[in-house]
Amino acid sequence: MTPEAQDGGPIALVRDGDRVTIDAKKHTIELEVSEAELAVRRAEWSAPPLRAQRGTLAKYIRSVRPASEGCVTDE
Repeated sequence: MTPEAQDGGPIALVRDGDRVTIDAKKHTIELEVSEAELAVRRAEWSAPPLRAQRGTLAKYIRSVRPASEGCVTDE
């Protein structure tokens, strides 16, 4: 799910009380919110600050790829 939440992917738009359906057999996660509501949320969304601004952890945060891509760094 990371860095999609930090980058503004669908997981970043989930709010308390939303219905989310997880299907382990199909490997899917569905956010049951209308496209119109998602468009409003997307327009209002801004990225949260990174938890580390400098040092090794900050470099890692900025350069690591998602787990689905092997968590390798771009550098």
